[in-house]
Order: sequence, then C-alpha cells, then structure tokens
Amino acid sequence: MKRREFLSMTAAASATLLLPRAYGTQSPAPAAHGRGYGNLLILVELKGGNDGLNTVIPFDDPAYYQLRKNIGVKREQAIQIDERTALHPALQALMPLWNGKELAIVQGVSYTQPSLSHFRSIEIWDTASRSDQFLGEGWLTRAFAQHAVPAGFVADGVVIGSAEMGPLANGARAIALTNPTQFVKTSRLATPVSWHESNPELEHILDVENDIVKAAGQLRPREGQFALKTPFADGAFGTSIKAAMQVLAAGDTPQGRPLAGQGVAVIRLTLNGFDTHQNQPGQQASLLKQLAEGFASMKAALVELGRWDNTLVMTYAEFGRRPRENQSNGTDHGTVAPHFVMGGRVRGGLYGMPPVLAQLDGNGNLPVGVDFRQLYSTVLGPWWGLDASAILQQRFEPLPLLRV
Repeated sequence: MKRREFLSMTAAASATLLLPRAYGTQSPAPAAHGRGYGNLLILVELKGGNDGLNTVIPFDDPAYYQLRKNIGVKREQAIQIDERTALHPALQALMPLWNGKELAIVQGVSYTQPSLSHFRSIEIWDTASRSDQFLGEGWLTRAFAQHAVPAGFVADGVVIGSAEMGPLANGARAIALTNPTQFVKTSRLATPVSWHESNPELEHILDVENDIVKAAGQLRPREGQFALKTPFADGAFGTSIKAAMQVLAAGDTPQGRPLAGQGVAVIRLTLNGFDTHQNQPGQQASLLKQLAEGFASMKAALVELGRWDNTLVMTYAEFGRRPRENQSNGTDHGTVAPHFVMGGRVRGGLYGMPPVLAQLDGNGNLPVGVDFRQLYSTVLGPWWGLDASAILQQRFEPLPLLRV
C-alpha cells in the first residue's frame, strides 16, 4: 500500500470503535508471575497470503527448483540458516534477531480443510473457528470477555493500518486509528468533556491518529512524554510501526520507564500486498524487506522503551501459496505458510513441519503441519495465563516458543 493510499484510508474510514462490554460480569486478568496482560502481543497481518516457500526456502530439496524454475530464489543469493533451509535475501535485517535466538520460525501452519477464499479464510483465522464453523467474535474478543484487561489500560487493543478489526471484532474495547471524533462520542472509555484530563494516554493515541492523517512519518511525542530515538523506515508500514511505538510511549514517564497498568494488551498492524499472482519476485522482495527492516526497528524501539522482554510479535495471514509457480511468474492461493514469532523471551529456532515437496496433495498443496490455533494457544496460555481451551473451544497444544 502506498503512503497516500494509507492516508486516504485513515482519513476517510468511518467509525471503527467497537463499543466496550459491561465489565461487572467479567473475571479479572490472571496474576501469575510473568504472565497476564502486562505481556504485550503485537500481531502483524501479512494481508493477501505470503508465499512461504520463497520466504523460508528449502534450498536442499531439488523439487523446489523444479516447481519454481522462474521464481525460485537462487541458492547463492539466499541466506542459509541450517543445512537445508535459507531465508529470502530481502530478510537480511532479521539475521541479528535470528543469531540472537530471539526469532522463531514456525513452518507448515494452516488448518484442516483450508479455504482458499481470502474472505472466508481470514474469517477463520480471526475467529479461530473450524473450517465448517462460523463464529461471530474475534478470538481476542473472546479472550478479553473471559478475562478483562486491567482497569488502568486505555483499551484492549489498537489497530493500525487497517479499518478491519479482525481478531478484535464484535465486542473488544478496540481503537482503530481512523476517526477520533467518533471514538470520543461513542466510547464509554471517556466523554467529550473530560477525556483530555481523565485519560492522557487515550489523548495521545488520538493525537497519533491525527498525526498520521496530517503528516505520515512526522509523528510527535506529546509534551513530557519520552521521545523515541529509534529511526523508522519510510512508507506506510514504517509509519504504522512508529505509531504503534508512540502508543506504547504514551504510558511512559519522562525518564522513559513504562508505567505498570497503562496502555493496551494488543496492537495489530497490517502489511498489504502479498496476493502475488503476477510478477511475484520483485513485489515480494520489497514486502519482505519492509517486514524485516520494520521488525528490526520495532525491536530497537521496544528495547528503548524497556518493553522487549514482555512483548511477543507474531505474523499471521489467511493462507500461503501453491508450491508450483503459475504462468505469470507468480503463485496462486495455497494452504500452509511459515510464520515469524519474535521477542526477548522467545526461544529462537525452526519449529513445525518443514515442507516436503514430494508429498503434495491432490491439489498440489503441502499438508498441514501445525494448526494455527496452536500459535493462539501459546499466546493465551503460556504468554497470558488464560484458559486457552475455553477460549478456542478445543484443546490445542501450545508450541514451546517461550523461555521460562
């Protein structure tokens, strides 16, 4: 997405706040040591469905180059990470995270009987439903309904770079940075008369929204707020990351130390453009470069804010791409894809099921190795200390991605 398109979207979008729930019937957030909503989740949606085989490359499998004679990443250009696996060269900025064992790559992620419809499949991911099940609420909405975030938090979550609430849909106290006036008028978080005095963190979040609309890339800290020194990349995704970090900085003291019990539990960012049916190589390289450099700057800002060790960053998308290239130097809708998880408490390395290109199904797709709800179970259980089975309506084994 071009910057001007992002600005147009944010300026023109209608109200995107979902009204808060009635809090009297909810149980408090868990208080287990090292867990709870003091642990932040940052979700990064790779909208359109990223091509996993050109992201995490099985260069040692001859079938890879047979299936991708034109778009396969040359072995000498790829960044080798073990004896059979490499990363796309555009992901070079991720290597310090990989070498520091703060980046996990989960391979083979999808679900049983996957849909290849953008609309239906992202609905499944957003609601954590089965492919034959239709749920109304986002999976994070159900989590916050079971255990409310602390009263001092400005909101459950903030959505940046999209007008869609996704996993926060239909019930979460969620802010999309699109229409602050409507937010103030409709939210029970504050009233038009008192919100400036009663909720300075909310005030700053809305100021960030105005700054995005008026001058992308020129976000300003409010007076007395810790000013971030981290440089951020240009473009819509870099601006979204900067906005996310400014939201977190709103809860800081002038000395830069985070205030406990203020802020949000979730931030969701979106990087558009991964539906690469045509001319994939250049387009995907540009997107992966944005992702990798954005992650590097995100880590630097989180370290600066003292939040790196209590932040978990996770990518997701509606699906992956087919292993065989199409006739337009692109890839069509497929099933599984790898996803990235990073943070100061992440146990870095390769997880899941690597692609076995000799075992494609009848539709030419790779088999599912990891159910995506295992990622969610890892967030809900080990990261936040919630009852993941109750929220996901089934038990899914968490992945061993986190250090104790």
